[in-house]
Amino acid sequence: MFGRNAKSEIDSLIGIAARIEGDLCFSGGLRIDGEVHGNVIASEGPDSVLIVSEHARIEGEVRCASLVVNGYIAGSVYSTELLELQPKGRIHGDVHYKLLEMHGGALVTGKLTHQPAGEPVFHLAEAERAEA
Repeated sequence: MFGRNAKSEIDSLIGIAARIEGDLCFSGGLRIDGEVHGNVIASEGPDSVLIVSEHARIEGEVRCASLVVNGYIAGSVYSTELLELQPKGRIHGDVHYKLLEMHGGALVTGKLTHQPAGEPVFHLAEAERAEA
């Protein structure tokens, strides 16, 4: 809907039986069906897409351009383009978004904050500088 990101291809997949302990940094498209216990951070730019399926569970902060949530996220969420909360989507944490599409049944336990265009958001490049 709305101005949906033209890039819809998924480059990487975390399967339903996978469990990742630690931060996950990615570029392009990522679909998570399993569990991630750590932050999920995309590279800078409007092309990153993260899909959190209904079986997925993330315990950590999520930062990317476009995000589709139909699973569970416990942590702050930052979406610089479009955030789509599907019916089984659950976010327990503060949400920062540019565009929001929320389906009936989706749940956010936290603060919703609109981020105007052009406001800087922490991404992968800054995470790498912080580690150095």
